[in-house]
Amino acid sequence: MHAVDLRVSKRLLWVGGAAYPLQNIARVFTFVLRPRRKEAIALFCKRVVLAISVATGLTVVIWLSTSIASIGRPGDGGGGGLVTFVWMVTLAVVAYFVTELTPVLAARPHFVLAVETSGPSTAMVTSSDPNHLLRLVSQISHAIDHPEAEFTVRVEGISASPHIYHFGDNINMYGGSGNVGTAHS
Repeated sequence: MHAVDLRVSKRLLWVGGAAYPLQNIARVFTFVLRPRRKEAIALFCKRVVLAISVATGLTVVIWLSTSIASIGRPGDGGGGGLVTFVWMVTLAVVAYFVTELTPVLAARPHFVLAVETSGPSTAMVTSSDPNHLLRLVSQISHAIDHPEAEFTVRVEGISASPHIYHFGDNINMYGGSGNVGTAHS
């Protein structure tokens, strides 16, 4: 996180260096931005099971192929070096999966103020004081209706990856009637 100025001036909302025309703001709200821990753990488990399954399958194939190749010849059948290589690669892959999981598990929730525009852009800022953000929602809403309003405050900017954080429900509506509830993904 880094400190940024949030200011309203001349019908523009500035968040750091980004400008949003007040007339294009569709929604200003606060929410808790939570890490995607459940999804990350499920993905990690799936990946680990798949990696171990592939390694086990390769191990069986290697042992069977070296055993068949060594029929009638003295010796142990070989293949041990290749099996060791398969499992070392599997351990490296699992270690990589752990490095992808760690930032999600270490991420903390943030109380944020989000500004959505009528287009696809969204600005988010955070503060250690949730009441400060609630007051900012009121100030920005007031500025939308009152062209003369101007103010500047210092807030914390936040860069949140969608791979780490859950941004709320995604609602896709098809058709115009009979739509009730949301499906959580």
